[in-house]
Amino acid sequence: MKKTIPKSKKKPSRSKLVKKLDNIFSQYIRLREADNAGFVECFTCGKRSHWKRGMQAGHFQSRRHYATRWDERNVQNQCVGCNMFKGGEQFLFAKALDNKYHEGLSDELYVTAQTTVKFSNLDIELLITKYKDIVKDLNK
Repeated sequence: MKKTIPKSKKKPSRSKLVKKLDNIFSQYIRLREADNAGFVECFTCGKRSHWKRGMQAGHFQSRRHYATRWDERNVQNQCVGCNMFKGGEQFLFAKALDNKYHEGLSDELYVTAQTTVKFSNLDIELLITKYKDIVKDLNK
């Protein structure tokens, strides 16, 4: 009789973990301000659309900056037009951030984005779990 050795579960690569976190974080951003019908407003132009169609998680400071990539203040609902075709509407985004949170936040996020931050795979996995739980609650 042949014995089969169970295959050890291969840990996901760092890039797969980052992609998974980006995906669930994007869902959270688009859902957090959705009304009961699932509609949200673009942070920079005010256009209303369903969180699943026509809305994206727009970053004030680019996703390439890990220090602000998953900062909830740095990422807001944006329509495809503002986020993709108008380059994120940086000026309007900065003004709206300062109005929503506090004067000078856009400057703070700019400075923070320039710092080097290293997330471990465990850090990323913990954030995935955190945002999965939040999204699950928001979908109820």
